[in-house]
Amino acid sequence: MPSPASPIPAARDRVRSGIASMLVAMALIAVMNAVSKLLADGYSLAEIAFFRNVFALLPAAAMLTAAGGVRSLRTRRLAGHLWRAVVGLTSMVLLFWSYRLMLLANAVAISYAAPLFLTALSVPLLGERVGPYRWSAVAVGFVGVLVIVRPDGGVVSQGALVALAAALAYALAMIAMRQLGRTEAPATTVAYFTVICTLLSGLAVPFAWSTPTPAAFGLMAVMGLAGGCSQYFVTRAYALAPAAVIGPFAYVGILWATLFGWLLWGETPSLHVAVGVAIVILSGLMILYRETRRRPADAVPAPATAVR
Repeated sequence: MPSPASPIPAARDRVRSGIASMLVAMALIAVMNAVSKLLADGYSLAEIAFFRNVFALLPAAAMLTAAGGVRSLRTRRLAGHLWRAVVGLTSMVLLFWSYRLMLLANAVAISYAAPLFLTALSVPLLGERVGPYRWSAVAVGFVGVLVIVRPDGGVVSQGALVALAAALAYALAMIAMRQLGRTEAPATTVAYFTVICTLLSGLAVPFAWSTPTPAAFGLMAVMGLAGGCSQYFVTRAYALAPAAVIGPFAYVGILWATLFGWLLWGETPSLHVAVGVAIVILSGLMILYRETRRRPADAVPAPATAVR
């Protein structure tokens, strides 16, 4: 039996807190996704993205304050932050667009292909070596994506193509985050991402403005706060527990998307989507397992969580 001074109970508490933080993050991301789909029929993608980022400034400012305040904004990698924001914002807009074009759960499921793109792109962009095991996992994952999108006569729906493009853009954002993570604190990256995305999306708003109703404005606030707070809880989760433990809980997001799609729009994913999701999750866990064996657990890239 461990003594009262044993670190084992404390370590277990940290892992539990990390898992709880990840589950909270997934719920918040699901709220953000569902609200963005609710708004998509009445407002432009530029306006939705703008308000998502404006209200996310509040949680980002709180994270920055906790990390040391304005001095945490000091950086020598402004170009890196700008690139990460551009590809992250592109992914965000494409994902919101896909919600307008297809079932919420289907779009979210396809977005979980991002780690597969990340593995493939890590060779030319990061100079990493990808062995047969990881390439096999990528191949399995893309089979799962094909099962989800189910090309009919070789033709993939517009919504599926947009969701795949969102996953590719998010993979580029994750590569940028890997590169920034070598020198930048998480709060610094989040702050620059949110500020730059607010400014960039704001440039397009005058050309696509539609004055929100009070109810819509409230939904936009919920969307932005949920998205911003989810970044805090994801960051906290990976600070408390190893990625090998936390990563698989990211897939709870698919269950949340299915639930919201059913409750709000009566959407019921078909059997082929469920099979494809299971294959994508399997491939993601294969990559996660391999990465855990190859490098320290806290350096393992997480499955996509749609935190954009």
